[in-house]
Amino acid sequence: MRGLHGVPNEQEPERTLPSRTPAIRPATVNDVEPIRAILAAHGNDGPVVVADIVGPYVVHLIRRGRAHVAIVDEAIVGFGAAIDAGRAVHLADLFVHPDRLGQGIGKELLETVFTGAIQRTTFASEDPRALPLYVRAGMQPLWTSLYLQGASSALPTTATSLDTASATPDRLAALEKDWSGTDRSIDHAFWGAMPDADAFVVRDGGDVAALGYARVRQAAPIRVLDRLVIHPEADSTGATIAAMRRAGRGGPVLACLLGPHPALRPLLEAGFRIADRDQFLASDPGLVDPARLIPNPGML
Repeated sequence: MRGLHGVPNEQEPERTLPSRTPAIRPATVNDVEPIRAILAAHGNDGPVVVADIVGPYVVHLIRRGRAHVAIVDEAIVGFGAAIDAGRAVHLADLFVHPDRLGQGIGKELLETVFTGAIQRTTFASEDPRALPLYVRAGMQPLWTSLYLQGASSALPTTATSLDTASATPDRLAALEKDWSGTDRSIDHAFWGAMPDADAFVVRDGGDVAALGYARVRQAAPIRVLDRLVIHPEADSTGATIAAMRRAGRGGPVLACLLGPHPALRPLLEAGFRIADRDQFLASDPGLVDPARLIPNPGML
């Protein structure tokens, strides 16, 4: 799922419904339908053309334990969720029903899902009303995140020593833990279970240069490089291009690159276009190496 957030800023001047103090409670799997209705109202959910991506994603966020809903007059009017990504707690989603914007609901949800979190990260849409809320929550804008889309068949060639091979989510989780010290086995199991998922490694000779996942999109026949973690000593550009070639299977492919990523220019020169953009924010610039991660914007 693309990591665009809503803009639940209490300064929104237009209100279509009177303000009510919301009740905030943990989300449950029984809340998925009203949560998806709010996501759809912001353009972050819609018809299932290829496969249902949003539904399993929302369920996973709920099961990870930092998902909450806001309730007014017995109706769910807001949804916020975060994931402990190891070095930081990552805000996955924050949405308020359009009829309830400007009532402070987003602020209350944000404070709740970030409870106890010192280090924080998120992606924000370009709507200027989103950024003040996140800055006041202790994060600073760092890099533009660019959603690059193009033909995987047009990707430039890489070193002959680079190839890819299928791997299990358990193996990829073990590799990431070895490289970073973070155990994300639960999330790896989720990525590996997505529709038409492809779990793989990029190899450089006998060494693993990167680990990644690819999948389908919900509403379009385009494959997504869902996440790629690159070894600290590997060729980041070569590993990224090799991973995108595998992810695309000869057809169109989409990936989210942070602005400083060294593969950005080669991809643009290969005819890739910027399909959309977000803003990455973090409480500490050292939490993420933008050259060594193709993030999953909802889960980092």
